[in-house]
Amino acid sequence: MKKDKAKRIFAESYLAIVLAVLYLPILVIIVFSFTNNANFSFANGFTLEAYTSIFTSEKTPALLDALKNTFVLAIVSAVVATILGTFATIGIFYLKPRLKKITLAVNQLPLVNSEIVMAVSLMVFFATFAFPQGWTRLIIAHVSFCTPYVVLSILPRLKQMNSNLYEAALDLGCKPLKALTHVIFPYLSGGIVNGFVMAFTISMDDFIITQINKGQTGIETLSTFIYEDARLKSLEPFWFAVFSIIFIVVMTALLIVNLKKNNAKEG
Repeated sequence: MKKDKAKRIFAESYLAIVLAVLYLPILVIIVFSFTNNANFSFANGFTLEAYTSIFTSEKTPALLDALKNTFVLAIVSAVVATILGTFATIGIFYLKPRLKKITLAVNQLPLVNSEIVMAVSLMVFFATFAFPQGWTRLIIAHVSFCTPYVVLSILPRLKQMNSNLYEAALDLGCKPLKALTHVIFPYLSGGIVNGFVMAFTISMDDFIITQINKGQTGIETLSTFIYEDARLKSLEPFWFAVFSIIFIVVMTALLIVNLKKNNAKEG
C-alpha cells in the first residue's frame, strides 16, 4: 500500500511539474497583459489599455493583415495537404509490405528532420527551379511539411478497417470511385478531420520555414510579424494582450471539442 501511494504521489508530482513548466509562463503573460507595462510589474496598476490598443494602435492594420495571411495560408495548405495525404495514405496502405515500410520511413523524414534544414532545402529548391516568390512558395512549403502529419493521422484508422470492406462494396454493385467516396472516405472521416486540424495547427504555428521562404514579397504571417516587430522594438504590452487572446481562444476551442466528444461517447 505504501509503495502504491508513493508511486501515485510521484506520478501526480511529476504531472504537476510538467503542467507548471508548460503553462506557468503563459499564465504570467496573461496576468501582466493587464498592466500595460513591459517590465512585468504593476507600476501602472490594473488596466485594459493593452487590449484596447490592439484595435487602436498604429500596428493594428499590419496585425490584421498578418492574421488574414496566417489563416489563408493555414486553410489552403491544410486543405491541399489533407487531400494529398488522404489519397497517399490509401495508396501506401495497399503497397507491398517492403515498399510500404520504405515509403512510411520516407514520410517520417520531414517530422524528424531539423526544421531549419528543411527550410533551407526548400529555399534552394525554389530558387533552382525559379518558383515565383510569395504565395506559391509558401503554400508548397507548408503543404510539404503538413502532408506527413495527415498521413500519420489517417493511417491508424485505415489499419482498423476491415480489409474486405472495399471488395464488399464492389460486390454489391459500387464502382471503384463510388466505393471510395461512399464507403472508404466516410469510414476514414475521423482521421481525415484530425489530419486537417493537425495540418492547420502546424501551418499556423510555423515560423522558420515561412520566414526563410517568404522572400522580399512583404507577406507577413503572425509569427513573422511578431518576430520583426520584437526584433526592432522588443516585446511591448500590446503583444502580451495578443498572446493572451490567442491562448484563450485556442484553449476554449479545445475544451468545446473535447466536451462534445465526451457527450457523444456518453450518448
